Amino acid sequence: MKAHTAETQATMTPAKALEILQEGNQRFVSNLKVNRNLLEQVNATKDGQFPFAIVLSCIDSRTSAELIFDQGLGDIFSVRIAGNVLNKDILGSMEFACKLAGSKQIVVLGHSKCGAIKGACAGVKIGNLSGLLEKIDPAIGDVASEMPDVDHSDPEFIRAVEKRNVITTMDLILQESPVLKELYENGEIGMTGGYYDVDTGEVTFMKAVLGEQS
Repeated sequence: MKAHTAETQATMTPAKALEILQEGNQRFVSNLKVNRNLLEQVNATKDGQFPFAIVLSCIDSRTSAELIFDQGLGDIFSVRIAGNVLNKDILGSMEFACKLAGSKQIVVLGHSKCGAIKGACAGVKIGNLSGLLEKIDPAIGDVASEMPDVDHSDPEFIRAVEKRNVITTMDLILQESPVLKELYENGEIGMTGGYYDVDTGEVTFMKAVLGEQS
């Protein structure tokens, strides 16, 4: 498998980009890998990069996007932060990826057994982590209104917040970035939510129907 070029990126569509990621995850789950010469890809990308997607995922050591989606050097932009939350710097990175570098798909990837989500549900307050975890509060509030009788420490509640937080982040991307919203509404990029199961390695994709867009 060779690295993506300007030509292959130019023919990429949002739907095709998502299909490539889906196929990559199926290979990962099946313990298969595309045959890649990574040193060859180093050489092929030395003068430029043409990633077809950008993935926002958690810092969890089990959730490397390149591994989960069986991608090589130069294939995807990978942004990682605890709880796969959003901030201005991440938005700027997404704008760079999609508007300037040509990526066609944004994936927000949450995962099961997320320590950041569990901590937010428990109201953890530790230094700078406190402000980060507060970004998960809207998802907690949404789930609490739907599951009012379920304790916030219940695994069922936490799992629901993990999934809701993905959708909340997707909504925020379009609310906070006119650049990405325009690209999305024009069909130039796609946006998809994903939920990675750390028990199986499988990513379940969520339909990209967002709050303000539905």
